[in-house]
Amino acid sequence: MSQPRIEPAPEAPPGARALLLETASAIMREGDIVDISLSELSLRSGLNSALVKYYFGNKAGLMKALLDRDMAAITHSVDALVAKDFDPETKLRRHLSRMIDTFYATPYLNRLLMRLVRDSDPPEAQRIAETYLSPLYAAYDRLIADGVKAGVFRDIDPQLFYFTATGAADRFFSARLVLRHCFDQDTLTEELRDRYRAHTIDFIMAGILTQK
Repeated sequence: MSQPRIEPAPEAPPGARALLLETASAIMREGDIVDISLSELSLRSGLNSALVKYYFGNKAGLMKALLDRDMAAITHSVDALVAKDFDPETKLRRHLSRMIDTFYATPYLNRLLMRLVRDSDPPEAQRIAETYLSPLYAAYDRLIADGVKAGVFRDIDPQLFYFTATGAADRFFSARLVLRHCFDQDTLTEELRDRYRAHTIDFIMAGILTQK
């Protein structure tokens, strides 16, 4: 009985996997979308599209790997911040600042997260939630509790705070069509990011800080 023919791995230059992820990220950033075509990915990266199957299994696997790459940076930074010896207000301000920068760099991130949770099978959806959503909620829970104990934060619901904070960041950086048609601005510049960062931090902190 003949053995099934094993396809050889496509020839790939060093760093091909990382290049595919970064190219997919760039396509979604520039197009304000949460999907890619493998033909455009191949054209933009200069790599054989067969490498997507080799490294990730399929396009869905590529999207999951991109989510893992981008979300891991967020959860690590939150864990590191919570562990630092700063007062709760300073920690929260720094976290909000970093979050705005993250959504500016990867405006597709929350939409990609929600899409993969929705479209994945239950075990994978649970993995995503437990790996990325639960740690963020736990960090907010601890940070807000520390602020309440220190007398600087009002006793607010950390779950609702999660939706408020991430919603404020995601909505702005995924609204280029609104900027284009309502404000005649199609580019998310660093100057606009900085203005929105200052606005968001002031707005959210005003709602959580106790009256002094």
